[in-house]
Amino acid sequence: MEKLDPQKRKHEVKPAVRSLTPTAIRAAERHLAQACAVMARLMVAHGRCGLAERDQQHFRTLANSIMGQQLSAKAAATIRARVEAIVPGFGPESFLRATPEALRQAGLSAAKIRSVRHLAERVTDGRLDLTMLAELTDEEAIAELTAVSGIGRWTAEMFLIFGLKRPNVLALRDAGLRRAACLLYGDEATLEALGKLWEPYCSVASWYLWRHLDAPPQPI
Repeated sequence: MEKLDPQKRKHEVKPAVRSLTPTAIRAAERHLAQACAVMARLMVAHGRCGLAERDQQHFRTLANSIMGQQLSAKAAATIRARVEAIVPGFGPESFLRATPEALRQAGLSAAKIRSVRHLAERVTDGRLDLTMLAELTDEEAIAELTAVSGIGRWTAEMFLIFGLKRPNVLALRDAGLRRAACLLYGDEATLEALGKLWEPYCSVASWYLWRHLDAPPQPI
């Protein structure tokens, strides 16, 4: 098991980059491999972190997070494909043009339809400027996102990691991360302590823990 002693490295932590690029991913992997033997082993097992390779279709990313809440990966993918078939381009305007009945037939619950519509309305009328979120701090962006019905802190954190590609986000309520932390670091390990070890690249460390579980993140 990895012995946690983040205090001995505290002076070595440097400010993280604003957004993960391929170059930043390489820097993060070097940093984590030097800081943590578990991370070094995970990198050998799973290869390069793929966070920088994901596209940044912000509305789609957020809508998919809402639609996939409390569903298995397979069920979420099935519903997502059905919705995309009736929402051309999957933008906020096209989502608002889809009828609630068609969305229900695609598998969305009434609550999720309301939540995604609320998101789409805020984006189209300018109350939520998804492009400007990149200019905000993590906590400011989370505050903007959680003002939308159906978006809680976990969903906002997933958007920061996978949408904005923020480098140092740690979703403390994520069930998969907690499970992986116990498996890899021992039952006494906590995400709070591990986060100090992984800073300033908690997002990259999280990606490797999810890959270890071979499962998508889910809130608890």
